[in-house]
Amino acid sequence: MSQPKIILKRNQLAAEDKWKVEKIYADEKIWQADFEKAQQLLEKAAPFNGTLSDGADQFFSFLHYEEELSLLVDRLYLYASMRSDEDKNEPLFQSLKERIQSLAVEASSLLSFFSPQLLAIRQELLEAYLQDSRIAPYRKMIEDITRLRPHTLKEEEERILAMTGEMAVSYKTIFTMLNTADIDFPTITNSEGEEEQLSHGKYIRFLESSDRRVRKEAFDKHYATYEKKKNTFAALYGSSVKKNVFYARARNYADSRSASLFVDDVPVSVYDNLIETVHQNLPLYWQYLEDRRKLLAVDELHLYDVYAPLFADFEKEYDYNQAKEMMLAGLAPLGEDYGRIVAQGLAQGWVDVYENVGKTPGAYSTGTYDTEPYILMNYQANLNSVFTLAHEMGHSMHSYFSAKAQPYVYSSYSIFVAEVASTVNEILLLQHLLKNATQKGEKLSLYNYYLEQFRGTVFRQTMFAEFEKICHATVESGVPLTVENLNQIYYDLNKLYFGENKVKNLVIDEAIALEWARIPHFYSAFYVYKYATGFSAASAIAAGLLQPDEKKAKVAQQNYLKFLSAGCSLDPIDALKLAGVDMTKPEPVEEAMKIFEAMLKEMEHMAL
Repeated sequence: MSQPKIILKRNQLAAEDKWKVEKIYADEKIWQADFEKAQQLLEKAAPFNGTLSDGADQFFSFLHYEEELSLLVDRLYLYASMRSDEDKNEPLFQSLKERIQSLAVEASSLLSFFSPQLLAIRQELLEAYLQDSRIAPYRKMIEDITRLRPHTLKEEEERILAMTGEMAVSYKTIFTMLNTADIDFPTITNSEGEEEQLSHGKYIRFLESSDRRVRKEAFDKHYATYEKKKNTFAALYGSSVKKNVFYARARNYADSRSASLFVDDVPVSVYDNLIETVHQNLPLYWQYLEDRRKLLAVDELHLYDVYAPLFADFEKEYDYNQAKEMMLAGLAPLGEDYGRIVAQGLAQGWVDVYENVGKTPGAYSTGTYDTEPYILMNYQANLNSVFTLAHEMGHSMHSYFSAKAQPYVYSSYSIFVAEVASTVNEILLLQHLLKNATQKGEKLSLYNYYLEQFRGTVFRQTMFAEFEKICHATVESGVPLTVENLNQIYYDLNKLYFGENKVKNLVIDEAIALEWARIPHFYSAFYVYKYATGFSAASAIAAGLLQPDEKKAKVAQQNYLKFLSAGCSLDPIDALKLAGVDMTKPEPVEEAMKIFEAMLKEMEHMAL
């Protein structure tokens, strides 16, 4: 199972390196049959409209109907989306995805009466419904909806908003196509003197090259490519922000950020405290950058130097089989059952391993309540890809445990906690590798890997979060987003976070001002801050799992599995408390900073 040396077409990849999407639907004919079934189910929605007050039987019938339809739409969308992401150049799968997106919007529109009509039910009648054993399990879901009462519109208004759904995500579809199928990257000369095509999947690998010329060429040509399409990217992102502002105002929120966090029941203060705490600790980041300049032995530190390996003697390649073995060993503190399920998933087609022509870049975990979880990778033979596999497996296992423990209505966990399980896996893997490192240089490389992960997850994602905050506030103040002000906002934040005039001989390359154009997460507004808060929570959880007291570690393991199994049966703050972490307090972020500082000092002591 060796990694291809060139980017292959989809049909050239080995079957064992592809996810088993055929477990969802064996072929498109079966998908079409279920699509027609979903269309028929939609026709049964109308009789429920206006009848939710007609008794417990009718109310429960609607809940049962809505779940049947949602499960079917989820499965149809999963298959079409996975197939589409396999190859953006395949029109059949793009068509399937567009069809199910349209049907999902139609379903959302037809069922949009539920929330306003639920809110119109007399409280006494609603309480009587909840005494029914069939309806009682839905209590938290119903309470979550009633919490939204101030932001739920009249039935006709809700129907109109639901009808805008397909239009409202068009910018994201266009961005995805522009950023994958239609973008044309040039070739660069690699460290062996060979011409090699630049791509999303290879960009960071080139930046991790020990050859500075390769890093600079990849950096310059990457952003020169975006420069050619900068106005289109600006128009797309500006449309995304306008959409968020529109919906927040339509639903009577103070602003778009408040609207996003309210859904997760997370105070806005958590977001602001994260930015403030990171700002207070930026000197730690600047010290790391100064150490990086010294260890690289360069007169000037450029932004294309921040991914470069500091300890080249321990640059290693890890094939996919090695990656699986390393991950399984690292996750041992989570228990035998956890490890057994992971091993089975790896053997049974959960993972789509390698990059191919037209494949969507990056990595993610996906799945539905009644399917296995699946992982998309663009595996490169480096340590970063090993950690990415562990990261996405954390997501998949979170989904797996939640689906096994919870009914459908509570099986999907809050986005606020979505990055916790993935980061716990990464930290456990890192600690396993550190524990088994036998040489100084190897240990230094791992310390640096952790510091880089922290840089990318806490400092970088917080900078992204601040960018989103400023961009949305800009539009909310009546100022449109243009290439010029987007570039200025982003460049100024880079100067702040990287420490212009704080780090000796640091150069903030002007090309970085366009980096915002290539970040897909900006099209899921106010998501990225959760990487930073999740990393902080995960640090505390991993410390508990790895403590030397075996009894306490076992309790920590059991508590963590309770968290993984909670789904959305609890609010996210309370779900994390099951694992012993309270994110309403500043301690988790502050403790994460202390760990970063300790790792930094250890690296300095050993290397400088």
